[in-house]
Amino acid sequence: MRHIAAIWLGRRRYADVHALQHELHASRRAGLVGDVALFLEHDPVITLGRGSRAGHVLASGPELERAGVDLESVGRGGDVTLHAPGQLVCYPILDLNPDRRDVRRYVADLTRVMQRVVASEGIDSGPVDGMVGLWVAPDSPGRWRGAQTAGTMAKIGAIGVRMSRWVTMHGFALNVTIDLDLYRYIVPCGISAYPVTSIAQITARRQTVLAMAQRARDHLAAVFDAQVSDLVDRSSAPLDLGILPAR
Repeated sequence: MRHIAAIWLGRRRYADVHALQHELHASRRAGLVGDVALFLEHDPVITLGRGSRAGHVLASGPELERAGVDLESVGRGGDVTLHAPGQLVCYPILDLNPDRRDVRRYVADLTRVMQRVVASEGIDSGPVDGMVGLWVAPDSPGRWRGAQTAGTMAKIGAIGVRMSRWVTMHGFALNVTIDLDLYRYIVPCGISAYPVTSIAQITARRQTVLAMAQRARDHLAAVFDAQVSDLVDRSSAPLDLGILPAR
């Protein structure tokens, strides 16, 4: 059975965690560390994936700086995304060898983890062909019948991944209590036809990101058929390999 160490990092700047991901990824490829899943929330940041297009960032650099929003170019797939406090971010650093070497399956599995988390709040959801991520129908959040029959549709979770030698980086971002007004700075994932939403906007309940991380840990274990550790609090620890438990 796959074993995954689950780590809670608290609230962190994107650039610092991105550097940690690279360190963990290299160590995982070399077999120096085991599988790990990082759970956290970020300070406000806009990230540009490999597929990002000019014009999908709607604010100038000085405007973003005044608003306290960082801007980072990264190596994941996808377009422009936003991270901010109130959003659950999960970065699994997993070696998919030998039995899970399928990119589509991996993206679908991350979608299923988010789907199970929002279901615990009474929200039905699902994927939409051609638009990676997790979608809901805000006018009937308890019943998702797919894009073809949804009266309205909104994105509640985003996914962007990178793999090298079947070791993963990046992951998913699920909107819990995030300030949705921050999305005015971007065209989220390059999709302008549909809005974004959050668990709090749909349910009027304000769960903590840590509580959602605990649930995501449980669902990660179920979806990946893995033994996942209890969520270890490293929110005050330096961002280096010392966050990992001893092997």
